[in-house]
Amino acid sequence: MSQDRLLGLKSTKSNHIIWTRKNKKKVERKIELSKFDPTLRTRVIFKEAKK
Repeated sequence: MSQDRLLGLKSTKSNHIIWTRKNKKKVERKIELSKFDPTLRTRVIFKEAKK
């Protein structure tokens, strides 16, 4: 994966981080995804964090 498109999504309820890619040409806002958090064992919202 290209390092310039790689970004971290941090959980809103724990310190778990998921690494993913983002198309910066089409998506200008910050990403928020609802994903499974293995530390809490439930679905939470992950928000885009700084590198």
